[in-house]
Order: sequence, then structure tokens, then C-alpha cells
Amino acid sequence: MHLKRIIAATAALASLSLITACEDADADSATAGVGAGAGAGADTLEQAQAYVQRYASCERMSTDPKDGRLPLTEFTAVGKWSVTELGVCSDRVERGEIMFYMFSDLKSFQEGYEQRVQAKIAAGDSDYGLMSRVLVGKNFAVTPTETKTALKLSRSDLRVLTCNPTASVPEGYKREKGLVEGCVLSDFVASDDGEGSPNFETPQDPAAEGGSTEPSQSPAKSLGLPRAGSLAELKRLVHPHTVDCTSYSTDPAALAVESIDYQPVITGAQLLWGVGDRAICGEAGGAQRAHNLNWLDMVSDMELLQTRAKAAQQEDLKDDNRLQATASRLVVGENIAVETNDPIVRGGLYQLQFLYLNCEPGFSAPAGYRVEQASVEGCVLTNYEPGVEVGGN
Repeated sequence: MHLKRIIAATAALASLSLITACEDADADSATAGVGAGAGAGADTLEQAQAYVQRYASCERMSTDPKDGRLPLTEFTAVGKWSVTELGVCSDRVERGEIMFYMFSDLKSFQEGYEQRVQAKIAAGDSDYGLMSRVLVGKNFAVTPTETKTALKLSRSDLRVLTCNPTASVPEGYKREKGLVEGCVLSDFVASDDGEGSPNFETPQDPAAEGGSTEPSQSPAKSLGLPRAGSLAELKRLVHPHTVDCTSYSTDPAALAVESIDYQPVITGAQLLWGVGDRAICGEAGGAQRAHNLNWLDMVSDMELLQTRAKAAQQEDLKDDNRLQATASRLVVGENIAVETNDPIVRGGLYQLQFLYLNCEPGFSAPAGYRVEQASVEGCVLTNYEPGVEVGGN
């Protein structure tokens, strides 16, 4: 995904001026808030549209003030907040609209929005701006009507401008001061429709109707998880009943293999993940396409491994609040782990008492499944996955 964005950015340089400003070390200086929020710049409305189209659908651009797609309630107008031009396009994919505001001064635009928020609050609308859809760049802003559109654009260098003093940016998201006191810039899209950015500070609440109660054991206690004294022992534990290790390698070149269908949890140096010995099972490709890839891990620091795996899960969830189907899940034992994106393999591992590291906010499991505390806050270990069969449940 990141590679595609790099390629797209390179191709757009000829027509689009992108400016990435360094964040000032003095957060109280006059340039505070100009960092990530000013990363996207455009000289014309057409260039602003081209930038947005890298992340979301934006068709049939219009500057006609009588265009029926314009909101009935005026947000701002040319001549206000240093706005020089307005435009609107249609997001065909999400079936919404995106308003564009070209402006000459970023601080003036933020001041105007902050004053609007305060006026709404003073008039009795205390929640105004909590679900902000105002995404700003260096010299243009957009306000999409659909939450999913805002979520896509939050992955760009545009930043969500929030000026309601009661708003907060949860753990795991970028946050910096705006140019106006009381405003912040972030990549967090708040929403009350369940389609915005996942809140990683939301406590795990498995006590939904019919669900299990809180995690049943502390990490310090034995959870009855499997363990192994070596990679050879781990291989014997999982092969051939769950993981096909007919083709097996510990060669670093083989371990580094990724494909469009198989993405491991661990990337880069495995020691930085708390993993010592590591092996790959399956056909890594060559004359044929890679298939049946699974990774076996001897874990020396389980807390470190789970901490890094949690961060990777959170980053993946930011895109659309779902994990990629091709991304492996981390299934752990006491001092061992398996990385696999195959639900059938995971079902077999659950029968061997391995548990899946789940860091998704609001996760719950039906009665009869295991939900245990993980080594890292905000995650649980479980043998429940919708649609995955587990022996004995």
C-alpha cells in the first residue's frame, strides 16, 4: 500500500506542488501546527482535486455557486477566512460530495473556523466540531460529506482540523497544535456511525449480550498455552496437523519473502520484535506463485512482540477499520508464535491451545470461547474469530 502511494506521488510531481514542512521544535512558536497539516499544497483548484483523487473519488468538479451539490447551510464563502475560491466534486464510490476551499492564509482559515465553532457552542450546540470533517492542507481545505471519504483523506498529508475544546485525539494518532489557540491537527476522524477511525483507547468490552466476561487471567499466570524448546520442537508441534512445513527454511532470504497474498506480521529485523529463531513454511515462489506461507517464531520477549504487533494492527485498522485479508495474524503460545493469514490454519492452532492477539476496539466473544489478557494493554488473547471453526466450541 505504501509503495503504491510513493509511486503515485512521484507521478504527480509534475503537476502538483507538495510541500512537507518540518515540525518546529518550539510547539508555542508562530509556526506550530504547520507540520503535517500543511503537507499538501496546490496552486489551483485543479491541482487540489488531483491531490484528493490520489486517495478518494472526486469527479465532476464545479465552481458554479448554483450547483445543487453545494450544502444548503453555508460553511464559509469567498472573501471570508482568506478563501479565494470554492468548488465541489462528487465522490462516486462513497456516494457523497467533497467541498473545496482554496485560501491564501492558513492561519486566517483556522481562525475563521475556530470562531465559527465557538459561536455554535455559545448558541447552545456544545457538540459542534467534535465530529469535524474539515481537512486542511497548506493552502486548501476540503469538507467531505461522508465519513468514509474523510477516513480515506486522513491517510494523506491533509489533517483534520478540530477546534472544539472538549475534543480529544486518542492514542496511536498524530496530533499537533494548530496555528490558533484551542485548535489541533490530527489524522483521527471522529464519528458516531462506526465508520471513522478506530479508537485504540476504547476499553475492550467483551461483555456484550451473550458474550464472555472480562479477560479471565492476568499475563503473569499460566494460560495453558503451548511452548517449545526449539524451532525443531515447534515444527513438530504444528506439522503436519495444522501448518504444512513440508517446505521449511530458516534462511534469511527466505524469511524476508512477502507476496501480494502473504504478508508476515514481523517486518525488518526479527530481534527488534523480541524474536530469536524464526522459520518459514510453504512455497516462497519462484517458478510458481508463492503459496501456503506461514512463519514460526521462537519468542524471547513476548511483551515486545505483542507491543509491535499491536502497533501494526492499529496501523492496518486505520485504513477502513478492517484488517487486510492478506495480512497475517499473530497466534501465540507461551514462548512461541505463528504468523498466518489462513483461517483454517488458525482454527487448527486454536485446537492446540494457541491464542490470537486481538487488538481491535470493542472486541467481544460468545460464551464458550477464551478471552484472556494479553501482555500489552488494549489487547486480548482469544480463540474466537467469526467464521473460524474451533474444536470443542
